[in-house]
Amino acid sequence: MPSIRRRRALQLLATGAVLGGTSGLVGCRRSGAAGLLLSARGELPTAWLRALPAPWRSRPLETPDAVLAAAQAAAQGAASREEALLLALGDGWAGQLEPDQLQPIEASALLNRLAPFAQAPSRLFRPEGSASLAYPWAFGTWLLLLRNRPDLRRRQAEGWSLLLDPSLRRRLVLPSSPRLVIELACRQLGIAADAAALADPRLPGQLQRLAGQAVALDERDGLNLLLAGDAEAAVLPSHQVIPLLQSDPRLDALLPASGSPLWWQLLLRPLNSSPLAADPPLPLEWLRAGLELPMLDRLLAGGWVPPLPAQALAPALARWPERLRPLLLPPPAVLARCNSLEPWSAAERQRWQQLWDRAIAAGA
Repeated sequence: MPSIRRRRALQLLATGAVLGGTSGLVGCRRSGAAGLLLSARGELPTAWLRALPAPWRSRPLETPDAVLAAAQAAAQGAASREEALLLALGDGWAGQLEPDQLQPIEASALLNRLAPFAQAPSRLFRPEGSASLAYPWAFGTWLLLLRNRPDLRRRQAEGWSLLLDPSLRRRLVLPSSPRLVIELACRQLGIAADAAALADPRLPGQLQRLAGQAVALDERDGLNLLLAGDAEAAVLPSHQVIPLLQSDPRLDALLPASGSPLWWQLLLRPLNSSPLAADPPLPLEWLRAGLELPMLDRLLAGGWVPPLPAQALAPALARWPERLRPLLLPPPAVLARCNSLEPWSAAERQRWQQLWDRAIAAGA
């Protein structure tokens, strides 16, 4: 039942298991096959994967933490592992890898085609001048998805404050990541989620009220609550939302004018402790295909938007319904108010974890 889901989610979050990273990682079986691409199931477009050229092949694992575990095991020289040569991970998961566990991405021509704001994720947010350790093949925002709530749709100018509407109490699905919930609470207050926010006396109460609205803190399984009618609103990554908007007339999606955190999907090359003698080069033509028609159309249909300059995306976006274009690529003014979630230091993580724990405990 929804109440059980919510209690379990809050219990997990109160322990700090989500904010600090992933625990209980398990290794994968050794493959040894050349050109293996590992990804979490459903996190690479099927049409693009089918076009992956030999000698590369793909293997889906059930969860991103399984992909992360395979990379970490390879870097540590584990005897039983999946010897992947390319990994697909979101930015939050990729940030848990140390730079010395990765090889630079040798794809300067493709990286130079991307918009300037994609350069920091390609460095995994290390200082300018650092080597590119990731190829950011898709990005997007977090959207407020509504089911049969035209009244809230008409109030879209209220932005993220809509999440606190009394009618959504226990009818709202929030992200499983405490960091994202903290970001939303800060945006409701009109402040940045930085060191100064930790001293803002309004933030603990705002965070408590926001978390208290949720029937679940789980954008994966929680989506089913929305579609089944057990929730009326959910904050979800745009790649989950775009395909639904094309098939379900009950749904509306909002991107507040104040922007949102950005999500990134990255490709990375792990530095195996005992690499194969002749690793295949990066499949550059395959990567390039994702930036150009007709494959670009297929990526966009799944909500996967390459971080190209707006003028490069314009021909493909022109074929989309006008109401969906700003959800795929926000207008420049809105995009300027969006931010990537750069990794926290251990000290920063601890301070934010303490704030989260206090807010959750106060609302229990």
